Amino acid sequence: MAQTGDVQIVSDPRLELLVKKQGMPVPPATSVQITGYRLQLIFDSDRKVVDEARAKFISQHPKVDSYLIYNAPNYILKVGDFRTQMEADKWKNILLQTYPTCFVVREKINLPRIDQ
Repeated sequence: MAQTGDVQIVSDPRLELLVKKQGMPVPPATSVQITGYRLQLIFDSDRKVVDEARAKFISQHPKVDSYLIYNAPNYILKVGDFRTQMEADKWKNILLQTYPTCFVVREKINLPRIDQ
């Protein structure tokens, strides 16, 4: 025998605000970020060295985003927005020939591009 009736959901209004807040970008980010992986290719106290490595990477892999980060006293070049560690490891194996100190870093990433 089937039952019929109305269901009323009673929730704290602060819950909706919390859900909305979780989906918003955290400054200085300009887009929603998720936990994922990037590859750290190089770090050096000389910005010119890191800029040259970045230019070389961009010329070889124009569809992969690169990020220059300053963490005193070093400049750090990180690349990619990988959702899984397996995807990051795949790219690491490709890049190890050119960047032997490359390693995977777990951090907040931008949502990966769809056109890749």
